[in-house]
Amino acid sequence: MKSRLTANAKKSMKNLKLRMRARERLLLWREALVTAWPLLLLLLAGFGVTLYFVKPAPPKHLVMSTGREDGAYHAFAKRYQEIFARNGVTLELVPSGGSRENLRRLSEDEAQIAFVQGGSAPQDKPPEGLLSLGSAFYEPLWVFVRGEKRPERLTELQGKRIAVIQESSSTRALAYRMLAANDVAVTPTPADAAPMDEYVAAEALQQGNLDALFVVAAPEAPVVQVLLRSSGIRLMNFAQAEAYHRRFPALFRIMMPEGSVDFVYDFPPQDTELLAATANLVVREDLHPALQSLMLSAMREVHGGNGFFQRRGEFPAYKDADLPLSAAAERFYASGPPFLQRYMPYWLAVLLDRFLILILPLVTLLLPMLRFAPALFSWRIRSRVCRAYGELKFLENDIRSHRRAAMTPEEYDELSLRLEVIETAASRMPIPVRFSDLLYTLKTHINLVREQLERYALKRESGIRGQEPEADVPVY
Repeated sequence: MKSRLTANAKKSMKNLKLRMRARERLLLWREALVTAWPLLLLLLAGFGVTLYFVKPAPPKHLVMSTGREDGAYHAFAKRYQEIFARNGVTLELVPSGGSRENLRRLSEDEAQIAFVQGGSAPQDKPPEGLLSLGSAFYEPLWVFVRGEKRPERLTELQGKRIAVIQESSSTRALAYRMLAANDVAVTPTPADAAPMDEYVAAEALQQGNLDALFVVAAPEAPVVQVLLRSSGIRLMNFAQAEAYHRRFPALFRIMMPEGSVDFVYDFPPQDTELLAATANLVVREDLHPALQSLMLSAMREVHGGNGFFQRRGEFPAYKDADLPLSAAAERFYASGPPFLQRYMPYWLAVLLDRFLILILPLVTLLLPMLRFAPALFSWRIRSRVCRAYGELKFLENDIRSHRRAAMTPEEYDELSLRLEVIETAASRMPIPVRFSDLLYTLKTHINLVREQLERYALKRESGIRGQEPEADVPVY
């Protein structure tokens, strides 16, 4: 019987401890929530402000305006398209008639990125809302002339029949500016009446129906390769190449080394000075920086090696300053791709980058809050006890006011009731266990005040008058 009672007692004690622990956890959670809600509001406000300033996630679809479907712009854009596809972004290619049409599409938001030839942007009124990602490669200006002697100056073309192919692009405007600077009047040709296909123009030059042909194209272009090997057709050597570069900053001086076209036949037979524009990637200023960085990485992958007129690492670069360089491109040229994109896939880098941008301000708020929250929690608990001490202090002052006067029964009852209210409130006060010393100290002081009240009540009952009571000892 004794062992069974002992077992029951142990079970009761265990249940009591479990209930006390559950009540303590509930109390702590409630106090923590009441304490934390202002901090949570501040945290949510910081999160909202961060969301307001953080750019949305980059789109998965991008439209690029290129050039003619059989041209170099479109061919390079297809390689960009493959790189974008590897990174989960669809790059839609839209052929165009040239740089001017590409600039119009960008301005009217029909495309987000496009190829633009250097010098194509109007100098008197540059288009607004467009930024440059830099130049991708050189586009040489080839001037092919019929004759046995290699021409070296545009003044030699005075009075000749001249054609400029790719009429809808900026090539015609560039050629006409150069001819006008040399006081060369252009003789009307069939190309002035209607756009002339480059192969038709090349055939007309070979058959003698044209005297000179301006072509802006990559050296690998079929029309360039055909004319370089055509009998009776000479490529102009720009003896004044440096002067042209200074007069027309969009044109750069490049050199075709001797034998670079054909080692066996040593063609060209001597070094040839050429002029070249740059092929630039232009974007809308609202294009997401992550997509700009991806395009710059694609440009470096496609154009970063050795080329016919370039050294390894020369491109991409900011060579044509018609349009301002984007901030993303400026960082790329200064320090390379963004840190995360160097070591992980594009989609993961973008995800982590957005997460870090969101979490960084929150961490800066959360760390001080975590240090401040325990102090705030402790202050809330102590403030409850302090309020009870305040009521107790007022009560003690009222009791002491009866040191020299007899206490009436009504006053005694009122003071007793006030003391009982304070004691009841202290007994029901939700205090965590680790703050129990404050509660028990308060109850001890309540008992001291009760003893003081009883002492003055005893003075009234014994009928003592004029006798000074014992000195009061402060209860705290």
